[in-house]
Amino acid sequence: MGEGNYKPVMGADMYGALAGKECIVMAANMRITKGVARGIFRAAKDTDSALIVELARSECNLEGGYTGFTPALYSEHCHKAAADVGFDTWALHGDHITIKKGTPEELEEVKKLVAAQIEAGYTSFAIDASYMFNFEGKTVEEELAENIRVTTEMARFIEDKFGGEGFGLEVEVGEIGKKGEEGMVLTTPEEASAYITALNENGVKPHVIAIANGSTHGNIFDEQGRPIEQVSIDIELTKRVAAALREQGAGVRIAQHGITGTPIDLIYQKFPHGDIIKGNVATHFQNLVWNTFKLCRPELYEKAWKWVIETKGKPGKTEVEIFGKSSKFAARQFFDEIYAMDAPTEAALEAATYADALKFFFAFKAHGSAQKVRDYIASK
Repeated sequence: MGEGNYKPVMGADMYGALAGKECIVMAANMRITKGVARGIFRAAKDTDSALIVELARSECNLEGGYTGFTPALYSEHCHKAAADVGFDTWALHGDHITIKKGTPEELEEVKKLVAAQIEAGYTSFAIDASYMFNFEGKTVEEELAENIRVTTEMARFIEDKFGGEGFGLEVEVGEIGKKGEEGMVLTTPEEASAYITALNENGVKPHVIAIANGSTHGNIFDEQGRPIEQVSIDIELTKRVAAALREQGAGVRIAQHGITGTPIDLIYQKFPHGDIIKGNVATHFQNLVWNTFKLCRPELYEKAWKWVIETKGKPGKTEVEIFGKSSKFAARQFFDEIYAMDAPTEAALEAATYADALKFFFAFKAHGSAQKVRDYIASK
């Protein structure tokens, strides 16, 4: 079978097929694809789990982002992995297409990126205007007005480019990982409901909403700079937000960001599968790369470590924390050396990625979900 048989499915089909199903689709962020992509796609095939692969605007843009990928190059790598493995039920997602000011100039720049993503075969998009929160607003609607305006404009732009519906749409309310004077800033059920209601009134119908529920992107550390588990996700709040969205009947479910470091048994036992439909796993796979390089390519690992500490270091932070939080920037800095890795290193990385991806698919209760998507598409 040729590569064309393994093109990404439309995001709307994936979400439509899994409506009401108690599973979570893994959204794998692959800042480095060599070895990692094959491992993830192979695990998806062997468990028959629907899969999303993604990178954010800061990671992958027209200039290459901090991973060194443009949308076209990332798409090429993902298509090749899917075809090599022979897996057909995946979506290609532009994550965190972040808009912070909403000026005409910024929106024009973002539209150019999205147009390039569509040209590269992307089938799903996350418009993140969560930064645009009006703290002086007297009502929830006033607080979210700019987020709603910008998200509406971008969603209509994507729909026009596609000539109709079919793409997956994720939106965001509540800046993930933001801290205030009283701790983490969290999204309320009222905010999520008002936000979706306003978007629906504008003719925009998202499939997924990312919320601030206590998670943090990336590796996290205690005050002494020691790595700690991600156990701050507020499960009960997530359930309340999900219940409020269900009551609306708009068919919107939750994207859980910041899963790296979350104990796998907590995901399996406590996450509200189905209410959470998309689970982002990013830094975990990046960590696998560096840990593999530490053993298989120690000279490159040491070079990357030194560069990160020298260029990203901050007073009062341990080297472990500095590298844990900023090693993502080394993906572009050492792009050519990374992708020149020898076959044994690539095999080791693929094996490590495959093993952990299997665990996530089972923790997400996603096994068998790919066939549901195939059946849904065939019935249309």
